Amino acid sequence: MVEEKTGGLLISAHVGNFEMAGNMLERLNTKVNIIMYDAEHEKIKGYLSSIIRKNFNIIVIKEDNSHIFEINKAFSDKQIVCLHGDRFIEGSKTLTSYFLGGKAKFPSGPFYMAMKFNVPVSFVFAMKDSKNSYHFFASPPKYYQQQGIQMKRDKVILNIIADYISHLERTIHNYPTQWFNYYNFWESK
Repeated sequence: MVEEKTGGLLISAHVGNFEMAGNMLERLNTKVNIIMYDAEHEKIKGYLSSIIRKNFNIIVIKEDNSHIFEINKAFSDKQIVCLHGDRFIEGSKTLTSYFLGGKAKFPSGPFYMAMKFNVPVSFVFAMKDSKNSYHFFASPPKYYQQQGIQMKRDKVILNIIADYISHLERTIHNYPTQWFNYYNFWESK
């Protein structure tokens, strides 16, 4: 994404080591934008500033959707945008997919963004391999084309979620103790 000067979207999850991922992204010669909710951004921004030396920008999700303009600008400037795809806030739009054997809800926003902005998307995870070793996994960048009518767009989004789930399940299978899930992920029957 950086070498091709396209910018792109990195979608991760609450798995592995976020701090190491940030430090590993420092090697990239581009600005990195991190999308997060308003309630957590000041605390996390202070923490990230203490561990990551590279210039990064936090884009705060706002109720008036003004954050979309910041995201669009980052993509227009060929920058990297990062966010998690495994959590949602009650009341936000979700889509249901099978995950680790059961139906689970995923936020539609990250995956809609992957389709809408027509930028390359990579699913990324920074995992601890041993006492002093971390591994940064990134899927090959892929474009997801937006379709015209709503039904076709929802199908594209579900395909993106399926790709994401495939990478996330593989990561959790290989590193089961590094998935930080603190709520009931699956729908009750």
